[in-house]
Amino acid sequence: MIVTIRLIRNFEYRTIRTIPIRDVDTKQTVDQFISRLLQEVKSVKGIPPPFKTHPYDTLKISHQAGSFKANDIVINVEDDEQLILPGGKLLEECGVVSETELSFFNLAAYQAYKLNPEKKW
Repeated sequence: MIVTIRLIRNFEYRTIRTIPIRDVDTKQTVDQFISRLLQEVKSVKGIPPPFKTHPYDTLKISHQAGSFKANDIVINVEDDEQLILPGGKLLEECGVVSETELSFFNLAAYQAYKLNPEKKW
């Protein structure tokens, strides 16, 4: 199964990179998948160094094949309860299926952005 990961380094300046992750096992927990992502981000070629060292800690469903896309090009700030993936649950329990697009970001930066969703560029 392939999942697309949107690495969001900065919400205000819209610094985002997208990487495909292959062979995703939906029987693993969100925490296990985050650990895998942190390792893979460091080894992906073509990603600037600031993206490789950013303190990512949260996954949120951005888009699933055949469903809606958010109006905000950075991240959908709606429905956090349903779309942010809780650490102890399996990916399949969270609704992650093939071709799901997940945003990977720092939760503190996201919460600050939600309070003032201003774009600076």
